[in-house]
Amino acid sequence: MVYGIIKLINFAHGEIMMAGAYFAFLIGMSTGLPFAAVLILSMVLAALMGVAIEYIAYKPLRKAPRISALITAIGMSLFLQNLALVIFKADPRIMPSLIVKKPINIGSLQIGTVTLATLALSIGFMIVLDLFIKNTKPGKAMRAVSEDKDAALLMGINVNRTISITFAIGSALGALAGVLYGVTYTQVFPTLGIMPGLKAFVAAVLGGIGLIPGAVLGGFVIGMVETITKAYISSQWSDAIVFGLLIIVLLIKPTGILGKNEKEKV
Repeated sequence: MVYGIIKLINFAHGEIMMAGAYFAFLIGMSTGLPFAAVLILSMVLAALMGVAIEYIAYKPLRKAPRISALITAIGMSLFLQNLALVIFKADPRIMPSLIVKKPINIGSLQIGTVTLATLALSIGFMIVLDLFIKNTKPGKAMRAVSEDKDAALLMGINVNRTISITFAIGSALGALAGVLYGVTYTQVFPTLGIMPGLKAFVAAVLGGIGLIPGAVLGGFVIGMVETITKAYISSQWSDAIVFGLLIIVLLIKPTGILGKNEKEKV
């Protein structure tokens, strides 16, 4: 969504995911609230954090060359990593058991509760987000700004507010990923978001950049490829094969799995 609105690859998105995991860790350890409450609070805090980052770091560079914004995004990513290192130190923190982990048998298939929760939340939020983008006034404004920012401004759309809403939603969903990651692997650490952040970009390109269902589809494809690679080849090759898959898709179908070729008038 962020790329579609302001044509910026937000490299700090992985660090927002990391911050969401730390928010859940702190809330879970200090309050003992149930998973749903911890998740919602973490997403709200991450949304506020995303809006603040956009206002401080990206908004002043709206009219600057894209390379300036790109370098700023990389710098923000490194800043947030090191800030987390200063605050929480390098030692991993153990995430409290927000979801009771137990196997669920479906015939001969055995699935964990965390896996089912991850799948259900991912699909559920994708549907809600897709409906929001297509049917609500802010969602239509986001689509208009992504098509033509200047024309949207002339039609009375508040572009700044629309961009802030986009960052808030994207950051909240990043926190969702961070919480689920922390619950799944039971650890939270400052560099948690580096590789998932890169793979999120790979998933978006793989499924079709700018398409919400495409990003989710790309994520599931990457997950399946990683799982099969670790099971039948080697865990050391999983990342290489994922990024190799990205290269192959870009060579064969640069628009991604669900993307369509669009002609641009010059």
